[in-house]
Amino acid sequence: MLEKLKIHLNQNFPFLENSKLLLAVSGGIDSMVLVHLLHQLNYSIDLCHCNFQLRGIESFDDQHFIQEYADANEIPLFLTQFDTEAFANDYKLSTQIAARELRYNWFYELLVNENYDYILTAHHADDNIETFLINLSRGTGLEGLVGIPAQNNKIIRPLLPFTRVEIEQYAKENTIQWREDSSNASDKYLRNKIRHHLVPLLKELNPQFMDSFQKTQSYLKESQELVDDASIMVYQQVAKEDEETIVFDLKQLLRLPNYKSYLYQWLHEFGFTAWEDIYGLVESQSGKQVFAPNYRLLKDREQLILSPILLEKEAQVYYIEKNVREVNIPLNLAFCKVDDISGASNSVIFVDEDQLVYPLVLKKWEEGDSFQPFGMNGKSKKLSKLFKDEKLSLLEKENCWVLWSGNQIVWVVGIRQDERFRTDNSTQNILKIALQ
Repeated sequence: MLEKLKIHLNQNFPFLENSKLLLAVSGGIDSMVLVHLLHQLNYSIDLCHCNFQLRGIESFDDQHFIQEYADANEIPLFLTQFDTEAFANDYKLSTQIAARELRYNWFYELLVNENYDYILTAHHADDNIETFLINLSRGTGLEGLVGIPAQNNKIIRPLLPFTRVEIEQYAKENTIQWREDSSNASDKYLRNKIRHHLVPLLKELNPQFMDSFQKTQSYLKESQELVDDASIMVYQQVAKEDEETIVFDLKQLLRLPNYKSYLYQWLHEFGFTAWEDIYGLVESQSGKQVFAPNYRLLKDREQLILSPILLEKEAQVYYIEKNVREVNIPLNLAFCKVDDISGASNSVIFVDEDQLVYPLVLKKWEEGDSFQPFGMNGKSKKLSKLFKDEKLSLLEKENCWVLWSGNQIVWVVGIRQDERFRTDNSTQNILKIALQ
Protein backbone atom coordinates (compact mmCIF):
# COMPACT_ATOMS: atom_id res chain seq x y z
CA MET A 1 0.00 0.00 0.00
CA LEU A 2 2.88 2.34 0.76
CA GLU A 3 4.38 1.95 -2.70
CA LYS A 4 0.98 2.24 -4.35
CA LEU A 5 0.29 5.51 -2.50
CA LYS A 6 3.73 6.85 -3.44
CA ILE A 7 3.03 6.24 -7.14
CA HIS A 8 -0.48 7.72 -6.82
CA LEU A 9 0.81 10.92 -5.19
CA ASN A 10 3.69 11.33 -7.65
CA GLN A 11 1.37 10.94 -10.64
CA ASN A 12 -1.60 12.96 -9.44
CA PHE A 13 -0.43 15.31 -6.68
CA PRO A 14 3.30 15.99 -7.18
CA PHE A 15 2.84 19.52 -5.79
CA LEU A 16 2.09 18.17 -2.30
CA GLU A 17 5.72 17.30 -1.66
CA ASN A 18 6.74 20.93 -1.23
CA SER A 19 3.44 22.21 0.23
CA LYS A 20 2.43 23.09 3.76
CA LEU A 21 -0.11 20.37 4.62
CA LEU A 22 -2.73 19.96 7.31
CA LEU A 23 -4.25 16.51 7.87
CA ALA A 24 -7.74 16.16 9.37
CA VAL A 25 -7.69 13.29 11.87
CA SER A 26 -10.64 11.75 13.68
CA GLY A 27 -8.62 9.10 15.53
CA GLY A 28 -10.23 6.37 13.42
CA ILE A 29 -8.36 3.79 11.42
CA ASP A 30 -8.51 5.68 8.10
CA SER A 31 -6.92 8.92 9.28
CA MET A 32 -4.36 7.19 11.52
CA VAL A 33 -3.23 5.02 8.60
CA LEU A 34 -2.91 8.12 6.41
CA VAL A 35 -0.76 9.84 9.07
CA HIS A 36 1.51 6.80 9.19
CA LEU A 37 1.78 6.51 5.41
CA LEU A 38 2.65 10.18 4.91
CA HIS A 39 5.33 10.03 7.59
CA GLN A 40 6.80 6.96 5.92
CA LEU A 41 6.94 8.95 2.68
CA ASN A 42 8.60 11.89 4.51
CA TYR A 43 5.76 14.36 3.99
CA SER A 44 5.68 17.16 6.52
CA ILE A 45 2.18 17.41 7.97
CA ASP A 46 0.40 19.03 10.89
CA LEU A 47 -2.82 17.69 12.36
CA CYS A 48 -6.27 19.07 13.16
CA HIS A 49 -9.13 17.43 15.04
CA CYS A 50 -12.81 18.37 15.52
CA ASN A 51 -14.66 17.30 18.66
CA PHE A 52 -18.33 17.38 17.66
CA GLN A 53 -19.47 16.41 21.19
CA LEU A 54 -21.99 13.91 19.83
CA ARG A 55 -20.89 10.80 21.76
CA GLY A 56 -20.43 12.10 25.28
CA ILE A 57 -17.22 11.02 26.99
CA GLU A 58 -16.24 8.99 23.92
CA SER A 59 -15.81 12.20 21.90
CA PHE A 60 -13.42 13.58 24.51
CA ASP A 61 -11.54 10.26 24.64
CA ASP A 62 -10.96 10.59 20.88
CA GLN A 63 -9.65 14.11 21.45
CA HIS A 64 -7.28 12.93 24.20
CA PHE A 65 -6.04 10.08 22.00
CA ILE A 66 -5.15 12.52 19.20
CA GLN A 67 -3.52 14.92 21.67
CA GLU A 68 -1.34 12.17 23.15
CA TYR A 69 -0.37 10.92 19.67
CA ALA A 70 0.60 14.41 18.51
CA ASP A 71 2.62 15.06 21.69
CA ALA A 72 4.41 11.71 21.46
CA ASN A 73 5.36 12.30 17.84
CA GLU A 74 6.02 16.04 18.23
CA ILE A 75 3.44 16.98 15.58
CA PRO A 76 1.67 20.37 15.76
CA LEU A 77 -2.05 19.88 16.43
CA PHE A 78 -5.10 22.15 16.16
CA LEU A 79 -8.14 21.25 18.23
CA THR A 80 -11.65 22.63 18.28
CA GLN A 81 -14.98 21.70 19.85
CA PHE A 82 -18.46 22.22 18.41
CA ASP A 83 -21.94 22.10 19.92
CA THR A 84 -23.11 20.28 16.82
CA GLU A 85 -26.64 19.50 17.96
CA ALA A 86 -27.33 23.13 18.88
CA PHE A 87 -25.99 24.27 15.49
CA ALA A 88 -28.15 21.69 13.71
CA ASN A 89 -31.25 22.83 15.60
CA ASP A 90 -30.57 26.52 15.03
CA TYR A 91 -30.15 26.09 11.29
CA LYS A 92 -32.62 23.20 10.87
CA LEU A 93 -29.98 20.81 9.52
CA SER A 94 -29.42 17.11 10.00
CA THR A 95 -26.66 16.28 12.47
CA GLN A 96 -24.43 14.95 9.68
CA ILE A 97 -24.87 18.02 7.49
CA ALA A 98 -24.26 20.30 10.48
CA ALA A 99 -21.04 18.48 11.35
CA ARG A 100 -19.88 18.71 7.73
CA GLU A 101 -20.50 22.45 7.56
CA LEU A 102 -18.79 23.09 10.88
CA ARG A 103 -15.66 21.13 10.07
CA TYR A 104 -15.16 22.42 6.53
CA ASN A 105 -15.70 26.02 7.60
CA TRP A 106 -13.07 25.47 10.27
CA PHE A 107 -10.71 23.82 7.78
CA TYR A 108 -10.80 26.86 5.52
CA GLU A 109 -10.26 29.20 8.47
CA LEU A 110 -7.10 27.25 9.32
CA LEU A 111 -5.93 27.38 5.70
CA VAL A 112 -6.20 31.15 5.68
CA ASN A 113 -5.11 31.97 9.22
CA GLU A 114 -2.22 29.50 9.43
CA ASN A 115 -1.09 29.74 5.77
CA TYR A 116 -1.54 26.08 4.88
CA ASP A 117 -1.61 25.12 1.23
CA TYR A 118 -3.92 22.10 1.44
CA ILE A 119 -6.10 20.10 3.80
CA LEU A 120 -5.88 16.29 3.48
CA THR A 121 -8.70 13.97 4.49
CA ALA A 122 -8.77 10.16 4.68
CA HIS A 123 -11.79 9.36 2.51
CA HIS A 124 -11.31 6.04 0.72
CA ALA A 125 -12.90 3.87 -1.98
CA ASP A 126 -15.63 2.44 0.26
CA ASP A 127 -16.66 5.99 1.24
CA ASN A 128 -16.99 6.66 -2.48
CA ILE A 129 -19.33 3.70 -2.97
CA GLU A 130 -21.49 4.77 -0.04
CA THR A 131 -21.73 8.34 -1.35
CA PHE A 132 -22.65 7.03 -4.82
CA LEU A 133 -25.44 4.87 -3.40
CA ILE A 134 -26.75 7.63 -1.13
CA ASN A 135 -26.98 10.03 -4.08
CA LEU A 136 -28.52 7.33 -6.29
CA SER A 137 -31.19 6.57 -3.68
CA ARG A 138 -32.14 10.24 -3.37
CA GLY A 139 -32.13 11.01 -7.09
CA THR A 140 -29.27 12.88 -8.69
CA GLY A 141 -27.74 14.04 -11.92
CA LEU A 142 -24.53 12.74 -13.39
CA GLU A 143 -22.40 14.85 -11.05
CA GLY A 144 -23.89 12.98 -8.07
CA LEU A 145 -22.68 9.65 -9.46
CA VAL A 146 -19.04 10.52 -10.13
CA GLY A 147 -18.32 10.21 -6.42
CA ILE A 148 -16.16 12.12 -4.00
CA PRO A 149 -13.66 14.31 -5.90
CA ALA A 150 -10.00 13.50 -5.30
CA GLN A 151 -9.41 17.26 -5.15
CA ASN A 152 -11.97 19.92 -4.39
CA ASN A 153 -10.27 23.30 -4.32
CA LYS A 154 -7.87 23.07 -1.35
CA ILE A 155 -9.22 19.74 -0.04
CA ILE A 156 -7.33 16.65 -1.22
CA ARG A 157 -8.24 13.00 -0.55
CA PRO A 158 -5.18 10.80 -1.21
CA LEU A 159 -6.75 7.46 -0.14
CA LEU A 160 -9.65 7.33 -2.63
CA PRO A 161 -7.99 4.54 -4.69
CA PHE A 162 -7.73 2.31 -1.58
CA THR A 163 -10.37 0.04 -0.07
CA ARG A 164 -11.28 -0.38 3.58
CA VAL A 165 -9.80 -3.91 3.44
CA GLU A 166 -6.43 -2.54 2.27
CA ILE A 167 -6.44 0.09 5.02
CA GLU A 168 -7.27 -2.48 7.72
CA GLN A 169 -4.56 -4.81 6.48
CA TYR A 170 -1.96 -2.02 6.51
CA ALA A 171 -2.98 -1.01 10.05
CA LYS A 172 -2.54 -4.56 11.33
CA GLU A 173 0.78 -5.10 9.55
CA ASN A 174 2.17 -1.88 11.08
CA THR A 175 0.52 -2.22 14.52
CA ILE A 176 -1.17 1.14 14.15
CA GLN A 177 -3.42 2.19 17.01
CA TRP A 178 -6.75 3.87 16.41
CA ARG A 179 -10.05 4.69 18.05
CA GLU A 180 -13.25 2.86 17.11
CA ASP A 181 -16.29 5.12 16.71
CA SER A 182 -19.21 3.33 18.38
CA SER A 183 -21.70 5.18 16.18
CA ASN A 184 -20.32 3.33 13.16
CA ALA A 185 -22.00 0.16 14.46
CA SER A 186 -25.44 1.80 14.52
CA ASP A 187 -27.93 1.77 11.65
CA LYS A 188 -29.29 5.15 12.71
CA TYR A 189 -27.73 6.88 9.70
CA LEU A 190 -28.39 6.03 6.05
CA ARG A 191 -24.67 5.76 5.34
CA ASN A 192 -24.29 3.05 7.99
CA LYS A 193 -27.26 1.10 6.63
CA ILE A 194 -25.65 1.11 3.19
CA ARG A 195 -22.26 0.17 4.68
CA HIS A 196 -23.57 -2.71 6.80
CA HIS A 197 -26.18 -4.22 4.51
CA LEU A 198 -26.14 -3.07 0.88
CA VAL A 199 -22.41 -2.95 0.09
CA PRO A 200 -21.68 -6.43 1.54
CA LEU A 201 -24.51 -7.82 -0.61
CA LEU A 202 -23.08 -6.18 -3.74
CA LYS A 203 -19.65 -7.61 -2.96
CA GLU A 204 -21.21 -11.02 -2.41
CA LEU A 205 -22.98 -10.87 -5.77
CA ASN A 206 -19.78 -9.76 -7.51
CA PRO A 207 -16.45 -10.48 -5.76
CA GLN A 208 -14.82 -7.99 -8.17
CA PHE A 209 -17.36 -5.31 -7.34
CA MET A 210 -14.79 -2.77 -6.11
CA ASP A 211 -12.79 -2.98 -9.34
CA SER A 212 -15.96 -2.81 -11.45
CA PHE A 213 -17.24 0.16 -9.50
CA GLN A 214 -14.00 2.12 -9.88
CA LYS A 215 -13.98 1.47 -13.63
CA THR A 216 -17.60 2.62 -13.87
CA GLN A 217 -16.81 5.82 -11.98
CA SER A 218 -13.88 6.47 -14.29
CA TYR A 219 -16.24 6.20 -17.28
CA LEU A 220 -18.77 8.44 -15.57
CA LYS A 221 -16.13 11.10 -14.93
CA GLU A 222 -15.12 11.04 -18.58
CA SER A 223 -18.78 11.42 -19.55
CA GLN A 224 -19.15 14.31 -17.11
CA GLU A 225 -16.21 16.07 -18.76
CA LEU A 226 -17.88 15.73 -22.17
CA VAL A 227 -21.13 17.08 -20.75
CA ASP A 228 -19.32 20.00 -19.15
CA ASP A 229 -17.59 20.88 -22.41
CA ALA A 230 -20.86 20.77 -24.38
CA SER A 231 -22.65 22.75 -21.67
CA ILE A 232 -20.07 25.55 -21.86
CA MET A 233 -20.25 25.80 -25.64
CA VAL A 234 -24.05 25.94 -25.72
CA TYR A 235 -24.17 28.35 -22.77
CA GLN A 236 -22.15 30.87 -24.77
CA GLN A 237 -24.83 30.79 -27.48
CA VAL A 238 -27.87 30.96 -25.19
CA ALA A 239 -26.89 33.04 -22.15
CA LYS A 240 -25.81 36.62 -21.57
CA GLU A 241 -24.38 37.80 -18.26
CA ASP A 242 -24.17 41.15 -16.55
CA GLU A 243 -23.08 42.04 -13.03
CA GLU A 244 -26.02 40.42 -11.23
CA THR A 245 -28.18 38.52 -13.72
CA ILE A 246 -27.96 35.81 -16.35
CA VAL A 247 -30.46 35.98 -19.22
CA PHE A 248 -31.28 32.84 -21.23
CA ASP A 249 -32.67 33.31 -24.74
CA LEU A 250 -35.66 30.95 -24.98
CA LYS A 251 -35.73 30.96 -28.78
CA GLN A 252 -32.15 29.70 -28.85
CA LEU A 253 -32.82 27.30 -25.97
CA LEU A 254 -35.86 25.67 -27.57
CA ARG A 255 -33.87 24.85 -30.68
CA LEU A 256 -31.97 22.32 -28.59
CA PRO A 257 -33.43 18.78 -28.64
CA ASN A 258 -32.48 18.24 -24.97
CA TYR A 259 -32.79 21.74 -23.52
CA LYS A 260 -33.91 20.41 -20.11
CA SER A 261 -30.51 18.77 -19.63
CA TYR A 262 -28.75 22.04 -20.35
CA LEU A 263 -30.97 23.93 -17.92
CA TYR A 264 -30.11 21.39 -15.24
CA GLN A 265 -26.38 21.74 -15.94
CA TRP A 266 -26.51 25.53 -15.79
CA LEU A 267 -28.84 25.94 -12.80
CA HIS A 268 -28.19 23.14 -10.30
CA GLU A 269 -25.16 24.91 -8.84
CA PHE A 270 -27.42 27.81 -7.81
CA GLY A 271 -29.38 25.54 -5.46
CA PHE A 272 -32.49 24.87 -7.55
CA THR A 273 -34.31 21.58 -6.94
CA ALA A 274 -37.85 22.06 -8.39
CA TRP A 275 -36.86 20.89 -11.87
CA GLU A 276 -40.35 20.20 -13.22
CA ASP A 277 -41.34 23.75 -12.24
CA ILE A 278 -38.25 25.11 -13.99
CA TYR A 279 -38.95 23.14 -17.16
CA GLY A 280 -42.55 24.40 -17.01
CA LEU A 281 -41.33 28.02 -16.99
CA VAL A 282 -40.28 27.65 -20.60
CA GLU A 283 -43.93 27.36 -21.72
CA SER A 284 -45.52 29.48 -18.97
CA GLN A 285 -46.72 33.08 -19.09
CA SER A 286 -44.46 36.02 -18.27
CA GLY A 287 -44.02 36.79 -14.61
CA LYS A 288 -43.88 33.20 -13.37
CA GLN A 289 -40.95 32.47 -11.05
CA VAL A 290 -39.14 29.53 -9.45
CA PHE A 291 -37.06 30.04 -6.33
CA ALA A 292 -33.89 28.56 -4.85
CA PRO A 293 -32.67 29.59 -1.37
CA ASN A 294 -30.66 32.53 -2.72
CA TYR A 295 -31.76 32.85 -6.36
CA ARG A 296 -34.85 33.08 -8.52
CA LEU A 297 -35.57 32.21 -12.12
CA LEU A 298 -38.09 34.49 -13.85
CA LYS A 299 -39.95 33.99 -17.13
CA ASP A 300 -40.04 37.30 -19.01
CA ARG A 301 -41.48 37.01 -22.51
CA GLU A 302 -38.82 35.20 -24.57
CA GLN A 303 -36.29 35.04 -21.76
CA LEU A 304 -35.49 33.29 -18.51
CA ILE A 305 -33.75 35.64 -16.09
CA LEU A 306 -31.63 34.30 -13.22
CA SER A 307 -30.94 36.77 -10.42
CA PRO A 308 -29.99 36.75 -6.73
CA ILE A 309 -32.75 37.24 -4.21
CA LEU A 310 -32.14 40.53 -2.46
CA LEU A 311 -32.88 40.60 1.25
CA GLU A 312 -35.69 42.90 2.23
CA LYS A 313 -34.36 46.19 3.56
CA GLU A 314 -35.92 49.32 4.91
CA ALA A 315 -37.10 51.68 2.19
CA GLN A 316 -34.09 53.47 0.74
CA VAL A 317 -34.59 57.22 0.44
CA TYR A 318 -31.87 59.63 -0.72
CA TYR A 319 -32.03 63.41 -0.43
CA ILE A 320 -30.36 65.71 -2.95
CA GLU A 321 -29.73 69.32 -1.92
CA LYS A 322 -29.59 72.32 -4.22
CA ASN A 323 -26.28 72.95 -6.04
CA VAL A 324 -25.16 69.31 -5.68
CA ARG A 325 -23.15 68.48 -8.79
CA GLU A 326 -23.01 64.70 -8.58
CA VAL A 327 -24.65 61.77 -6.77
CA ASN A 328 -23.01 58.33 -6.74
CA ILE A 329 -25.41 56.35 -4.54
CA PRO A 330 -27.66 54.56 -5.42
CA LEU A 331 -27.25 55.79 -9.00
CA ASN A 332 -24.68 57.94 -10.74
CA LEU A 333 -26.49 61.21 -11.45
CA ALA A 334 -24.88 64.43 -12.64
CA PHE A 335 -26.48 67.88 -12.20
CA CYS A 336 -25.41 71.02 -14.02
CA LYS A 337 -26.92 74.31 -15.12
CA VAL A 338 -26.96 74.93 -18.87
CA ASP A 339 -28.00 77.69 -21.24
CA ASP A 340 -29.75 75.59 -23.86
CA ILE A 341 -31.26 72.17 -24.46
CA SER A 342 -29.50 69.56 -26.57
CA GLY A 343 -29.22 65.80 -26.40
CA ALA A 344 -32.34 65.06 -24.35
CA SER A 345 -33.07 61.33 -24.01
CA ASN A 346 -34.32 58.75 -21.53
CA SER A 347 -30.99 59.12 -19.72
CA VAL A 348 -30.67 62.93 -19.95
CA ILE A 349 -33.42 65.37 -19.02
CA PHE A 350 -33.69 69.17 -18.84
CA VAL A 351 -35.93 70.73 -16.21
CA ASP A 352 -36.99 74.16 -15.06
CA GLU A 353 -35.07 74.48 -11.83
CA ASP A 354 -37.31 77.24 -10.54
CA GLN A 355 -40.13 74.70 -10.37
CA LEU A 356 -38.15 72.31 -8.13
CA VAL A 357 -38.65 71.98 -4.39
CA TYR A 358 -35.46 71.01 -2.57
CA PRO A 359 -34.26 68.69 -1.33
CA LEU A 360 -35.08 66.39 -4.21
CA VAL A 361 -35.89 62.86 -3.14
CA LEU A 362 -34.65 59.71 -4.90
CA LYS A 363 -36.37 56.43 -4.00
CA LYS A 364 -37.80 53.24 -5.48
CA TRP A 365 -41.22 53.40 -7.10
CA GLU A 366 -44.26 52.19 -5.19
CA GLU A 367 -47.58 50.76 -6.31
CA GLY A 368 -50.01 53.64 -6.89
CA ASP A 369 -47.36 56.18 -7.94
CA SER A 370 -48.45 58.31 -10.89
CA PHE A 371 -47.05 61.19 -12.95
CA GLN A 372 -47.70 63.29 -16.03
CA PRO A 373 -45.56 61.83 -18.83
CA PHE A 374 -43.54 64.29 -20.90
CA GLY A 375 -45.40 65.20 -24.09
CA MET A 376 -48.86 64.04 -22.96
CA ASN A 377 -50.33 67.51 -22.22
CA GLY A 378 -50.90 67.03 -18.52
CA LYS A 379 -52.60 63.62 -18.62
CA SER A 380 -51.84 61.50 -15.57
CA LYS A 381 -50.52 57.95 -15.82
CA LYS A 382 -49.71 55.33 -13.21
CA LEU A 383 -46.16 54.01 -13.22
CA SER A 384 -47.48 50.46 -13.30
CA LYS A 385 -49.18 51.25 -16.62
CA LEU A 386 -46.01 52.93 -17.91
CA PHE A 387 -43.97 49.84 -17.08
CA LYS A 388 -46.47 47.63 -18.86
CA ASP A 389 -46.37 49.85 -21.97
CA GLU A 390 -42.58 49.87 -21.88
CA LYS A 391 -42.59 46.05 -21.49
CA LEU A 392 -40.31 46.13 -18.48
CA SER A 393 -39.44 42.84 -16.84
CA LEU A 394 -40.17 42.25 -13.17
CA LEU A 395 -36.49 42.81 -12.38
CA GLU A 396 -36.42 46.09 -14.30
CA LYS A 397 -39.49 47.30 -12.44
CA GLU A 398 -38.03 46.32 -9.07
CA ASN A 399 -34.88 48.30 -9.86
CA CYS A 400 -36.68 51.44 -11.04
CA TRP A 401 -35.85 54.68 -9.19
CA VAL A 402 -37.98 57.81 -9.13
CA LEU A 403 -36.82 61.41 -8.59
CA TRP A 404 -39.33 63.51 -6.64
CA SER A 405 -39.78 67.24 -6.04
CA GLY A 406 -42.10 67.64 -3.09
CA ASN A 407 -45.07 65.38 -3.84
CA GLN A 408 -44.54 65.40 -7.62
CA ILE A 409 -42.44 63.10 -9.76
CA VAL A 410 -39.72 64.83 -11.78
CA TRP A 411 -38.33 61.78 -13.51
CA VAL A 412 -38.89 58.06 -13.71
CA VAL A 413 -35.14 57.68 -13.93
CA GLY A 414 -33.89 56.39 -17.25
CA ILE A 415 -37.42 56.01 -18.63
CA ARG A 416 -39.56 59.16 -18.78
CA GLN A 417 -39.53 62.81 -17.59
CA ASP A 418 -42.57 64.47 -16.03
CA GLU A 419 -44.35 67.12 -18.13
CA ARG A 420 -44.73 69.53 -15.20
CA PHE A 421 -41.01 70.31 -15.01
CA ARG A 422 -40.31 70.74 -18.72
CA THR A 423 -38.56 73.88 -19.94
CA ASP A 424 -40.03 76.42 -22.35
CA ASN A 425 -39.09 79.81 -23.79
CA SER A 426 -39.75 81.53 -20.47
CA THR A 427 -37.43 79.25 -18.42
CA GLN A 428 -34.70 81.25 -16.74
CA ASN A 429 -32.73 78.44 -15.08
CA ILE A 430 -32.27 75.19 -16.99
CA LEU A 431 -30.97 72.23 -15.00
CA LYS A 432 -29.56 69.24 -16.85
CA ILE A 433 -29.80 65.90 -15.02
CA ALA A 434 -27.96 62.95 -16.54
CA LEU A 435 -27.90 59.27 -15.62
CA GLN A 436 -24.32 58.18 -16.12
